[in-house]
Order: sequence, then C-alpha cells, then structure tokens
Amino acid sequence: MASHKAAKRAHDGRSRQWGAERSTQPLSIMHDRPTGRKIVTGYCAMIMTVVCYVVYMVRMVLTLFVHNPNITLRFVLEGVLYLLIVTVLIFSAMVYLVTRQGAMRRFIKHHRIPRAMLDEHFDHGYSKGITVLIPSYVEQPKVVEKTIWSAALQEFPDIAIVLLIDDPPNPKDDEHRRILKASRDLVPKVMDELAAPAARFRDARDKARDEMQDHTYARRGIVAQCAEDYSAAIAWLDAKADSWVVEDHTDEFFCDQVLRGLARELGETDEALRQAVNLNERIPAERLLQLYNRLVRIFTASGWSFERKQYCSTSQEGNKAMNLNSFIGLMGHKLKREQSADGIVLRDIRPGEAPDFVMRDSEYVLTLDADSMLLRDYCLRLVYQLEQPGNERIAVIQTPYSSYRGAPTRIERIAAATTDIQHVLHQGMTYYDATFWVGANAVIRKRALDDICVVSTEGTRTIKTYIQDRTVIEDTESSVDLGYYGWHLVNYPERLSYSATPPDFGSLVVQRRRWANGGLLIIGKFFNIVRARKAGPEPVKLGEWCLRVNYMASIAWSSFGLIFLLGYPFDQRLLSPWVVAASLPYFASYASDLKYNGYKRTDIFRIYGFNIVLLTVNLAGTLKSIQQGMTNTKIPFVRTPKVSNRTASPPLYVAMPWAIVIFSCFVFYSDYLSQNWGNAVFAGFNAIVTTWAIVSYIGVWHSVQDMVVGLVRWFFVPIKPKVEPAQRVAQDSMTKALGGNESWRDALYFGDRSMVFESRLR
Repeated sequence: MASHKAAKRAHDGRSRQWGAERSTQPLSIMHDRPTGRKIVTGYCAMIMTVVCYVVYMVRMVLTLFVHNPNITLRFVLEGVLYLLIVTVLIFSAMVYLVTRQGAMRRFIKHHRIPRAMLDEHFDHGYSKGITVLIPSYVEQPKVVEKTIWSAALQEFPDIAIVLLIDDPPNPKDDEHRRILKASRDLVPKVMDELAAPAARFRDARDKARDEMQDHTYARRGIVAQCAEDYSAAIAWLDAKADSWVVEDHTDEFFCDQVLRGLARELGETDEALRQAVNLNERIPAERLLQLYNRLVRIFTASGWSFERKQYCSTSQEGNKAMNLNSFIGLMGHKLKREQSADGIVLRDIRPGEAPDFVMRDSEYVLTLDADSMLLRDYCLRLVYQLEQPGNERIAVIQTPYSSYRGAPTRIERIAAATTDIQHVLHQGMTYYDATFWVGANAVIRKRALDDICVVSTEGTRTIKTYIQDRTVIEDTESSVDLGYYGWHLVNYPERLSYSATPPDFGSLVVQRRRWANGGLLIIGKFFNIVRARKAGPEPVKLGEWCLRVNYMASIAWSSFGLIFLLGYPFDQRLLSPWVVAASLPYFASYASDLKYNGYKRTDIFRIYGFNIVLLTVNLAGTLKSIQQGMTNTKIPFVRTPKVSNRTASPPLYVAMPWAIVIFSCFVFYSDYLSQNWGNAVFAGFNAIVTTWAIVSYIGVWHSVQDMVVGLVRWFFVPIKPKVEPAQRVAQDSMTKALGGNESWRDALYFGDRSMVFESRLR
C-alpha cells in the first residue's frame, strides 16, 4: 500500500502543474438542497436579464434607428448584426438561468430511496436483466479494467458485461497486438476474481435460508454469521484496493470511491448487524435473507467480449454507434457461424440446427464509455426509478457524468469545471422534459430502441441501426428520435457516474470538435418532430423547444457571434451599459455555480479564456456540420495522435489563439488612439485573457512545436513507391480465385459471377 502511494506521489510530482487541483475528493452523491434565498436570487437574475435586454433593445431602436437623422445603410446593417448577436447570446444566458432554476427545484423535491425499499423491490423473484455494453477502441487495458470492475460490482440481480472490442482483429504492430490481447483477457480476468467470493456468499445465503425456513425471525447466531460474511466482503474489497497500483487521480478514485466506497457502505450494514447481536435485537428472517442476497448480487456477474470486425455480416463502419448497433441487433438471436466467400458470417439458425451462439437478451441495456466509472448502486437506483408507476414511457435514464477530481493539469481542471456545470444544467433540462442522452452512460429500455430501429443494407449486409451514426454526436440525435415516438428521457438527480476529461489541449481539440459537429444537422430533424407532434396529445412545449434548440445550436451561434465581436470594429454607440447589465446575472450565477461545485468563483475568467482558445475548434466543427449537410456525407472516425505522451494539435488550432492575441492588441491600440474606449477595453481584456490561456492550457513551447511539426508535414509529403493500382491487383487475384476450386461457391453465393469482384470490394 505504501509503495503504491509513493509511486503515485512520484508520478504526480513529474506531471502536476502549478495551479492544478490538489484535492481528489469528489462532491457528495446527493446535491445540496438549495436555500430559499438561492431560489429567489435565481428568479431575480432572470427578471433582471429580461428587463435590461428589453430596455437596451428599445433604446437602441429609438436612439440609433428611429431618431437618428444621419443614419446610413452600413450603420443599419452593422446595427442589425450587432443586435442579433446580442439577442442570441442573451438568449443562451437566459436558457442557462432558466435551466439552473429547474435543477434547483428538482434538488428540493428529490429524496434518496432507502436501502430497504430497493432490497424489497429487487428481491421478490425479480427476473429482468441488464446488459452492460462497453465499446472500446484501442483503449489502454488498465483504463478499461476499471470500467469493467465498476460495472461488475453493481448490485443487480441479473447483470452481464460485454466488452465491445473494436480494434482491428489483426494488428500490424506489436503495441496494438499487446493492447488487443490484454483487452481480450480483461473480462475473463474479472470474472475469475469474482468467482470465489460469489461462491462463498451464495453458499452462506443458501445455508442461512435453510436454517431460517419456517422462522419469522433470524436466530442470533445466523445474524452474527451474516455480519462475519459482510466483514469478509469488506476485507476482499479493501485487499483489492490495496493491490491496485495507483498511478493517477483516476486510479485513486477507483480505489477510494468504487472499491472502498462500496466497502464503507457494507461496513455500515456490518456494524448494524453486530449492534443487533450485542443488544439481542431480533431481525426478520426475510430481511436477513435480503441482506445475503445483496452480497450475492454484488459479487455475481457474467461477461464476455465481442468483436464485430471478426464477422463480415456486421457493420464495419468505424464509429462507436455502429459498434453498439452491431451487438444490439444480435441480442435475443440464436446464431450460427458460417464460412462464406467474404469471411465468417453470423446468421440465425435454421430448424434442427444447434446454435454456436445464444445471444443474451435483456429488458435493459446500459451503455458505458470505456473511460467511465459507475458508483455502487447506479443500476439499482436508476432501474428502480424506471419501474415506478407512471414511468413506463421513459426510454433512457442516466446521471450525467461528473469529472474526476485532482486533475494534474490546469486545462483538465477547467475542462472538468465545465463538465460539472453541465451536470447541473442537464438536471434542469429534465424539469422541462428537454433531456438529451449524454453518451458516456445511460440505462435504456430495449423496446424503446426497437421503436427507433432502422433496417438498411451495407453492401451484402443487412444492418439494424438503433443509434444513428449520421453525426459523431449520436447520443443527441437518438434523443430526438426517441422523442418522435413519444418516449421520454430523464436525468437522475444524483452523482453516480464519472468520466475522464481531456488532460491536454490536443485531446481536448478532438473532443470539442466532435461536440461542435452535428448539432445543426439534428436541429432540422427536431423541427420536423415539432410539426409532427403539434396536433398530437403531447405537443412540444415552449420550454422544451427553447432548451433543445439552444443545446443543438448555441455552439454555432456563440462561436460566430464571438468572432464578429472580436474581429469587427462595431460602432461604439451600439455598446450600452444596459447590455452589460443584462449579461451580469449570467456571469454572477455561473460564478456561484462554480463555487457550488467546488471550484473558485474567479475560474469564470479562466473559463472565458478557455473558450477563446477553443473558438477555432468550435467553428471548425460547425463548418464541418454545414459541409456534411450540403454533401450528405458522414464524418469519419478520428483517432487522437500522440506526441511525446501528449496529443498533438493541428497547427491551425494553436496558431489562431496567437492570431487573436495579436489582432486584439492591434485593435486595442487603434481604439485607444481614436478614444473608442468600450472597444478598447474589450480588446485589451481579450488579449490578456487569451495570452494567459495559451500559456496555461496549451503551453508556449508545445504550441510552437505543434505549428512547426504541422508545417513540416504540410511541406514534405513522403513519396510512395510506384506500384500497380490496388484495384488491378485485387481484380487479378479475384480472377484467379474464380478460376479455382472456390468458383462454384462464389456462383452459388453471389449468383452473377461478374458481380463477385464488385461485391467483395464493398
């Protein structure tokens, strides 16, 4: 144990930046109950925003357009553009205020379900199962192992963990072969470790059940033995935590919150049982059996891995959505492996055939990212909520993920702060029935996925698509699809899931560019749904409309708006104290929420700089959405490249923040000379904040390195040796194959032999 902590301190000493987060203690599972003062302050902020905005718009229209004798066409266009930018930015600020108000109202009403009610619900012949799907693509095995453990230790009567390995089945380099082999070994390793404690507690439960048969209360000796079994479970979890090598803050979270957190909760039951023995109190036999069943459920799980790329009958699209779809489409089927001309095919069995695979089906599906972790009773509490009367049309329930604390870099800490703010806002979106599925984790009703399933063909394959892969934000589009069929989505108001935030600027670029891409495409589908539901029993309400539109389009309009504010010399008369006053409630509330989530109020300035350096990234994602909509193409999967233990950034994304600094300094100097004080202050502030963000989040040396490497790669393209075109080589080999012994198989499989080559190329 001591050596592991020493290793962690050494690791942190090498990598921890000045200004990074020190404490690794996460916030409590339950949200603090908002005070009446906070609720009233929130309403005052909303009123102040609306009043100041209305006053500003009226004054601008009257002063600059109606009562202005020297008005020009340029000034009109410039004024309209400025007012439009102000309007969309104030609209997003107002949505923020409304959403956080909804979140606070939910936190007031929420009460944690007692353990006894959960035990009773899942104990009386409960037969519904849950399948945990963990999509993985060339992930570090240790990261995935923590995710598997957090799922395997979930207390649920029938749980299966499936690791969906999407690595190429035949890697070309040693490192990828090592990762693939280790990934394949992960689930069997976890299942093997769980087998011994599961068998022990199963035997202990059966023995106690036999001894308590026909008894109303458990004997004192059986209660004492149950306490001993809980102590054994605690010792097993503590030993697992002690043996885990702690290398970073996510390892510490796994040991302290997943393993020891579960041990602490079991310790409370252990202590209660011992007190009952000492006081000679009687415990109902049924309740004691429930406690034994809890131990059995915690340590009992099944699991395996599935590799869709080994089978030519499943989709080969390189994205997370189709990895999930490939397995979901096979659930409940009895399958036969069959060798075809193209490779191995999975098909349904025919009458009289013995299946090679009997694919598990379940009432619920839990999707879980490979770098996420669940706390101990995530499945239990979320499924319990789904099964309450009145919740039959809830398709997806989730706890929007929180961030791991103790981030060793400044950029990871600030990215984590924005993540934790979004966690609160997502809770508020549920209040207005505007929940979006956040893809890191979610419990989904399988029959809801069946409603949105689309069957298509991909070459010779028949593909079932449950989660659309038209965009790289597949969870957002699926939320809209489910709403069309009358399904609802809910955020559970507790912190029960955690996920990693990018540790450097390069990996953050990949993530945020993906988030910025697709929203404009999906918003068109949402408007179609609004029209379709207008005359139905559940029309889209104004609150849901505003929140969903803002969620899908705010990145686009905020990015374009900020670009104009930074780059265009608007007339100083358009700037008014009223527009500043309209934005103050938003910034004050945001600072208050940062404090509520364990950060500093002054982090709001750091987040502003953070958004400035990401401005080009957001614009690139938005423009990619527009290009995708015009060309009707899919965005390819992007794997983050690594440079010296960090992710390299495209040179454009590190050069543009410097360009913003230089341009802001130029604007500041120009406006200072012309005494345009409003614009001068804004430009000077942007120059200072952006410079600080570059130094803190990107690094001067890293930005230079990425720009130089990018330029070198752009100027010097490696010369490929001249070879015969690949298609001609493939056609020659195909022709030979057709003349060989397999030609009859191809003729039977494809029919027209002239189509064999074209079909195989697909």
